[in-house]
Amino acid sequence: MASVAESLSGLDIAGGDWAASAPPGLRSNLPALSPDQVELAKMLVETGQSRVFEHWADPGVDDDRKKAFLEQVARLDTSYPGGLASYIKTARELLADSKAGKNPFDGFTPSVPSGEVLTFGDDNFINFEETGVKEARKAAFVLVAGGLGERLGYNGIKVALPAETTSGTCYLQHYIESVLALQEASCRLAEDGSGTQIPFVIMTSDDTHARTLHLLESNGYFGMQPSQVKLLKQEKVACLEDNDARLALDPSDKYKIQTKPHGHGDVHALLYSSGLLNMWHDAGMKWVLFFQDTNGLLFKAIPAALGVSAIRQFHVNSLAVPRKAKEAIGGIAKLTHADGRTMVINVEYNQLDPLLRATGYLNGDVNDETGFSPFPGNINQLILGLGPYIEELKKTGGAIKEFVNPKYKDASKTSFKSSTRLECMMQDYPKTLSPTAAVGFTVMDTWLAYAPVKNNPEDAAKVPKGNPYHSATSGEMAIYRANSLILRKAGAHVDDPVTQVFNGQEVEVWPRIVWKPKWGLTFSEVRRKVGSSCSVSQKSTLLLNGRDIFIEDLSLDGALIINAGEDAEGNSLILRKVTVKGRVENKGWILESVDYKDASVPEEIRIRGFRINKVEHLEKAYDKPGKSRLEA
Repeated sequence: MASVAESLSGLDIAGGDWAASAPPGLRSNLPALSPDQVELAKMLVETGQSRVFEHWADPGVDDDRKKAFLEQVARLDTSYPGGLASYIKTARELLADSKAGKNPFDGFTPSVPSGEVLTFGDDNFINFEETGVKEARKAAFVLVAGGLGERLGYNGIKVALPAETTSGTCYLQHYIESVLALQEASCRLAEDGSGTQIPFVIMTSDDTHARTLHLLESNGYFGMQPSQVKLLKQEKVACLEDNDARLALDPSDKYKIQTKPHGHGDVHALLYSSGLLNMWHDAGMKWVLFFQDTNGLLFKAIPAALGVSAIRQFHVNSLAVPRKAKEAIGGIAKLTHADGRTMVINVEYNQLDPLLRATGYLNGDVNDETGFSPFPGNINQLILGLGPYIEELKKTGGAIKEFVNPKYKDASKTSFKSSTRLECMMQDYPKTLSPTAAVGFTVMDTWLAYAPVKNNPEDAAKVPKGNPYHSATSGEMAIYRANSLILRKAGAHVDDPVTQVFNGQEVEVWPRIVWKPKWGLTFSEVRRKVGSSCSVSQKSTLLLNGRDIFIEDLSLDGALIINAGEDAEGNSLILRKVTVKGRVENKGWILESVDYKDASVPEEIRIRGFRINKVEHLEKAYDKPGKSRLEA
């Protein structure tokens, strides 16, 4: 066997022999490494990471663990735009800025950017909705779903949680059925009469990938063609142990680097490297819509927002909601630098007030005459123009401006409480755009567009009264509220809610009205199918499953379920048109409180604080082609 000196003879580089400065453990093991592994070791030494080799045993001892270590380094290197050396360089710069307390917005002055503020149900809203449905066949949808439900008190993947328990439809099923409804409606309106399959991408992680795939496969992809669905797995990034950006080793395994999620901003790099964007562009696609995993209202807002993007020709369109001043939600702002640079981005709520005060706004983040902040509330749902998106990613490779948020042990800021890492956010994509890019927003009513589920019951119960709980309880109640208000706007009489407390959260309980996306994709569709003489009592449950169900003069005081199927025949659908009239009265379905700490109750139920007791209901199924009437 060649001596170590002979093995290192070709490893000198300009500026000196890097191996000579390497720890003895690494030097003695170099002859056993492949050329690629030697290059990785060299990169680590040159970037100040020699410490990771200090504990390496002599050759012949722990060789498999050394190999596994370098395989992990290779994964970290290839999964990060620019490689691990670039990650370490950026980390040092950001950690230095953090220690110095540097203001990331120094030199910038905020102002309100250009956007569209919509009023649900008026002619303007309906026009945008109709345009959005037409454009949907030219759109691809990207679901960012890399997280587990542990923060919610749920041990599964979040997209497997029921969005509401009346139908039991999980988030992933609801999203897929919404995309399919858009696909069907958009193809019906296509001028050339052609059909298409809307691409659906899910960004997963090590934590969620296998379980997401299993959920899809075990449910027949919820009616979507498997070829439409693409899973892209996000890799984690290396953790850092100090301000010098030294890699943090796992305390239980010195041959392993600690890793943590990098943030949902990775979705851009994954899409770029996958080649999907160019495929979509070649197929005539024009839009990419990004959304997150537990917002059961989102697709009520998407058609109109997509219409805004098409009519206003926005390169970037952020869905937003009215925001109260100092509310814990980021604000969308146009930032203009003293040197003339501009960008339209999300500014986190804890940064917006001091930024405003530092730039001439004496009162900081305050409400205007509307009762809301002039800076719309960002809800992290983006619509990007595909062509400009591709051109931008050609420059950046999908890399997003990062940040670091170390938790320091004390005011000296010399050591961390625990390891940290760089993070990036999907909504920071506009930070690298040129000032000529058309970046705007679409504001929708909160009740229509935004009901995220991200807090467990204990944390939600601590939220000050009047502020959103963002829990499974409030998320489900928000769906019932939105559907009730939409029916009201369509002309039906829907009783006012009552107030109840579940898991320590005081919520409005509206009639439990749920419909499949294909029944009421847009407000125009709902209005066309609902008569003005319809009424629904507060205790009622109404579940509509089918496209052509018409509620003419229903009086409901109880629980009613209507199923109207459809079959494919060639390229067309055989529809069941069902007209519902008369009075339905029964004991209905009752909400019963459950104890969050009662382990005998399934997690997905106890995190809501209630279960549905299906005491009595009327259920009708229509499975024959043609027209039917239900006259109770």
